[in-house]
Amino acid sequence: QVQLVESGGGLVQVGGSLRLSCAASGHSLSNYMIHWFRRAPGKERELIAIIGPTGRFKHYADFVKGRFTISRDDAKNTAYLQMNSLKPEDTAVYFCKTDLGGEEYWGQGTQVSVSS
Repeated sequence: QVQLVESGGGLVQVGGSLRLSCAASGHSLSNYMIHWFRRAPGKERELIAIIGPTGRFKHYADFVKGRFTISRDDAKNTAYLQMNSLKPEDTAVYFCKTDLGGEEYWGQGTQVSVSS
């Protein structure tokens, strides 16, 4: 059983930055991939970024490339999403997810709101 808790969301102006955290408990995530997703009002959930177990593999959606950076600190059992140059269209609830033993584990999400 894994529990994921996101934090770091909030209200920021256009062009601002936020760093989201995804803290895991109950199981080490060091050998597992971690995903960040978001869901904007009225839209489908979309994948933002993925990081592999060692942190060397990283994948980003085109719409965040060059602005967002995914990272992990396995000593803290935590993943991060650094978000820079935020735009109003980045407004969404942001979730982290991992897969263990064929099961998906999701956090409760953290709200990011970007004002113009």
